[in-house]
Amino acid sequence: MSHITLITGSTLGGAEYVADHLAELLEQEGHQTDTVNNADFTELNQSSIWLVVCSTHGAGEFPDNIQPFIQQLSEQKPDLSSLKYAIIGLGDSSYDTFCAAAKKLDLQLHSLGATRLGERLDIDVSQDPVPEDPAELWLETWKNTFCG
Repeated sequence: MSHITLITGSTLGGAEYVADHLAELLEQEGHQTDTVNNADFTELNQSSIWLVVCSTHGAGEFPDNIQPFIQQLSEQKPDLSSLKYAIIGLGDSSYDTFCAAAKKLDLQLHSLGATRLGERLDIDVSQDPVPEDPAELWLETWKNTFCG
């Protein structure tokens, strides 16, 4: 089974709830998981699959708890060519910055050589007030990209 590190970018806790729910489901299937709410790049396992769950704050900004991690990636520009990752964004589609933080992080990881597994999931919390539900449906398909 796989080892998956769930990294959250959360302002009000929604991304953390989604990550905790997905970690529980993955563990039920025998995967090892770690959930990191204040990611430090130097402490993350790059041989693990990263599943980043990130909300968008303000006018398209990253939540406070993930900003140091984003800064580390920007400044250090590490070679992530061996990394596999996935992204789930949470946002409100009534804003033109819908899921902007997740989209920016997706581009940043890709530019550093990482390989995204599957499609990014952008959850519209105005349509899905319980974001764990669409995330769980997405997980069923996504896990086939590394288990299938």
